[in-house]
Amino acid sequence: MSFAEMKKKRGDKLQNLLKETAKLNAPSQGRGDDDRFWRPELDKSGNGMAVVRFLPAPDGEDLPWSRSWNHGFQGPGGWYIENSLTTLGQKDPVSEHNSQLWNSGIEANKEIARKQKRRLTYVSNVYVLKDPANPQNEGQVRLYKFGKKIWDKLNDKMNPQFEDETPVNPFDLWEGANFKIKIRKIDGFSNYDKSEFENPTPLDPEETKMEEVWKSEHSLEAFTDPTNFKPYAELKEKLDRVLGITSNTPTPTSNSFDAPFDGGKPMTTPHEPSVVESVTTAESAGSIGNTEEYSYFAQLAEQE
Repeated sequence: MSFAEMKKKRGDKLQNLLKETAKLNAPSQGRGDDDRFWRPELDKSGNGMAVVRFLPAPDGEDLPWSRSWNHGFQGPGGWYIENSLTTLGQKDPVSEHNSQLWNSGIEANKEIARKQKRRLTYVSNVYVLKDPANPQNEGQVRLYKFGKKIWDKLNDKMNPQFEDETPVNPFDLWEGANFKIKIRKIDGFSNYDKSEFENPTPLDPEETKMEEVWKSEHSLEAFTDPTNFKPYAELKEKLDRVLGITSNTPTPTSNSFDAPFDGGKPMTTPHEPSVVESVTTAESAGSIGNTEEYSYFAQLAEQE
């Protein structure tokens, strides 16, 4: 599709996106060392800011975001950091395992299932307008991985809650809006509540520049391509190895509390996993073992 055709058809884009968000609201790919990805850098106090523009779907693709589920936790056999087959609507061994733990009625098992639950991740193309910590990123098209908090900001822009608010397609090059990412550290977690959209405006006064930006986008469909997901049997073998599961393992019985989890079928484990729930100090990070894996999952945890 040409740039001119994309511009002509953009009037239908918001309605199409609203249909897709309705599907998502109805009852990861991308490792941290991938230089296509960008994320705002935090200062020593845990705060950060940047300004980006969410971009439309890449040429030949339908949606300006990808949506996937992943797991990240550590057991006695190492880290389990994998994409969940539930992204593809298929059975996943971790979801099955969590289902059995939850349905056991044992509070400690519910806590384990909660720590092993899947995480929702979105990826979109963004144009970096302002990055004070790393100005060299400004003017670049990068992939931005984000969680539910940022997604809610996008969704609220497309689906405003009040009658006096006009729906805006934040992914539109002409009538979208720049997004101010404002990150504060609250109780050890990154908080995005202060992030906000500016007033709608074209990305650039020159359409030739906007076309150049659009043609620089990265594919998003690749993140949900079935060929990028490991088969069930391979994931099951890794899960058993990470958790030290054997055919006669007992079930833990300590106290905890109820929490939502993923669905699935039975298995058992005697081990309680550790999971990164916030960005910690260098000392605590070093105690985890594989710093590359820790760093990757710490980023996922921070984005929720």
